[in-house]
Amino acid sequence: MENVAALPHPGVSLQHARAKFGMWLFLGSEVMFFAGFIGAYIVLRSANPGLFEREFAQLSRPLAAINTMFLIASSLTMALAVYSSQHGQREKVGNFLMATIMLACGFMVIKTIEYTTKFSHGIFPSTSVPFAIYYTLTGFHALHVFAGILALLVLWGRAQAPASATAMAGACELVGLYWHLVDLIWIFLFPLLYLLKFP
Repeated sequence: MENVAALPHPGVSLQHARAKFGMWLFLGSEVMFFAGFIGAYIVLRSANPGLFEREFAQLSRPLAAINTMFLIASSLTMALAVYSSQHGQREKVGNFLMATIMLACGFMVIKTIEYTTKFSHGIFPSTSVPFAIYYTLTGFHALHVFAGILALLVLWGRAQAPASATAMAGACELVGLYWHLVDLIWIFLFPLLYLLKFP
């Protein structure tokens, strides 16, 4: 098992602190972005629960549950990648990042199956207000998952090449923060869209 040993460069800690602060600002803006859509969804569904119940009865809860397990597992592998990077375990970092990527790709495959099934049944965003909101929320979330996959692939590539332990750990932490937010958003969307019933 290869350990990465490198002395931190002067200014690296400050640069990382700035990057981390910037990431938190970005994540805050993402939370507000999704909060607006979720708030609109709650208001509209509360105003017409019967319509949403009928429309959302066509959603696949088993597929959504599988996707939830994929993302929860990916949060674990991402946390392990961050931990390994902080302890200079480059081989483990690469392995855990690849596991996270595979789980994320599994999520996207399931979501593609779900979408194509709906399309084949003639269910589109223009079909109804409930499905317009469904496609908006899950579509934007899927875009965030796709962006996360790209970031993870770049990070995985860096894990295969020589780099300072400090730089690798910092990059892992930043991507990890983003990925955990993506997972957290889905944890809210899954019960809101697939499980909860509004009075």
